[in-house]
Amino acid sequence: MSKIAAMTPETAQAEATAPEHGGVARWQDFFQLLKPRVMSLVVFTGLTGLMAARAPINPFLAFVAVLCIAIGAGASGALNMWFDADIDGLMRRTRGRPVPSGKVRGDDAAALGVVLSLLSVMMLGVAVNWLAAGLLAFTIVFYAVVYTMWLKRWTSQNIVIGGLAGALPPAIGWAAATGSAPLNAWLMVAIIFLWTPPHFWALSLYISTDYAKAGVPMLPVVKGAKATRLQILIYSLVLIPVCLSPVLTGLGGPIYLAVAGLGGAVFLTLAVRVFLSKAGDAADPRVADRDLYEVDEDQKAAGAKAARNLFAFSILYLFALFAALLGEAVSGVKALELLS
Repeated sequence: MSKIAAMTPETAQAEATAPEHGGVARWQDFFQLLKPRVMSLVVFTGLTGLMAARAPINPFLAFVAVLCIAIGAGASGALNMWFDADIDGLMRRTRGRPVPSGKVRGDDAAALGVVLSLLSVMMLGVAVNWLAAGLLAFTIVFYAVVYTMWLKRWTSQNIVIGGLAGALPPAIGWAAATGSAPLNAWLMVAIIFLWTPPHFWALSLYISTDYAKAGVPMLPVVKGAKATRLQILIYSLVLIPVCLSPVLTGLGGPIYLAVAGLGGAVFLTLAVRVFLSKAGDAADPRVADRDLYEVDEDQKAAGAKAARNLFAFSILYLFALFAALLGEAVSGVKALELLS
């Protein structure tokens, strides 16, 4: 589905007319273009990659590197919101975003995205190194062009392939610290990459009507709920061993092993419950009026609660994994300083 074909009169008017608030967009509206929630996760995983490298780096340059990762993530978000204004206006979860709601002009969102993209890549390259800058540039282009403009509207594997963009920040952080991206950096990338499909497919199982209304070919819409539940289980079975593998390479220590093992057992249990449930079999049109995490009694019987629980826990699991890596890395750096 093309952007123009999917655009409704309402969203077209939103892009063409002046923003609300007396014709001047507030700074808060522009900040929302940067997807601050996504940015916070990107910054966290990028910082973890930088610290996990356990390499000496000037604190100011480390700050610049993390700042550039944040700006690059924000740039990707602004470009995504500009291009997706048509379908965002059709979905409950996204219709309040700045462009479809008319708070920010589409052209302004695009301009902000381009300027921040160039700024983040150039600043990272000049101040830190060009490997990190190149990885950041690839991430922005992959998310804004390959995923947003092509994959998202074309294939049910959009989340699988497009997930690479969200998985790369640890490698960028590691490259910023060392000028290289070894196996351990890519292990962190692999964890996020394999985590992404079960995370988003669990969400899509109980809000599939939202995606169907917007014409987004998410897996439950194209292949059905049963196939989606099977794919969630398969990816979960692959994800858990990969989450444990950093212990074998020296990236993760005993704390990480405990978090990855216990959390992985819970993750896999929830994935099995989703597989055995009927989540997504009966799409609920009332989802448009519900909070993202709200599941009523009728939906519980249909299995939507199982999908909701996996979606919610997956966020906690990823955060816990990288928090463990970050904590061990900080402790390791301090130990090296004491011994030096």
